[in-house]
Parts: sequence; C-alpha cells; structure tokens
Amino acid sequence: MMIHGTTTNSDTNSDQYFSATRLERETMYSQMLETYQKMVDSNEITNDQKAIAIQEINNITTIKNAIMIAENLIKNKNFQDVVILVSNNHASVIVKASSLNAEQIAQIQNIVCRELGIQSENINISQK
Repeated sequence: MMIHGTTTNSDTNSDQYFSATRLERETMYSQMLETYQKMVDSNEITNDQKAIAIQEINNITTIKNAIMIAENLIKNKNFQDVVILVSNNHASVIVKASSLNAEQIAQIQNIVCRELGIQSENINISQK
C-alpha cells in the first residue's frame, strides 16, 4: 500500500534546515539590534556614536524587511521554501528544489537584486 503526501526523512531534514537557518538569522539580527539599542539608551557614549547606532538599527531593519519580501516573492515562484543570508553586499540564496533551471536562477537573481540591491555577481544560489 502506498501512502501519498507523506514526508520522507530527507524532506524533514530539509524542512528543519530552513527553519533552523531562519531562526539563527533572526537571532543574530535580534542580538545586533539589542546591542545597538543599548548604545542608544546609554549615557556613556557620545551623540555621534548614538547617531551611528541609530543608523545601524535602521540598516538592520531595512535588510530584514527586504529579506522577508524577497523570500516571499521567491516562494511565489513555486518554490517550497527559501532562506536568504546577507553579508557585506553578498547574498546566499538556498531554495528547496531538486534542481534549478536557468530561468529559475534568473528569476531568483532578479528578485534579490531588486529587493536587496545586491549585484547579480554577488548572489550565490543553491538548492537543498
């Protein structure tokens, strides 16, 4: 008897990878925001340092929002899951797919370029 719709062990591992990676990314951003907020609230740093901390808070918030939008747009292209990691104007995009064709890669690059402002040569796309 064959049961349809069950998840295989590799599907479960893949799902866990995407969830765990998203959680790690969100934890990192939360810790960074908390650190900068402590600087803003501190009486021990200068106004210039506070202004830099506020700018960093705004930058992190902008990146987080852009990642969320880009991930949702990529999922709307019929990918089951995706996670985007950004560092120093580079992006790693990991999609849940058995394979990627040239059109899909181009769609992902276009979304990441547009939403995150990262040049296509600085975007690494892989599947899991």
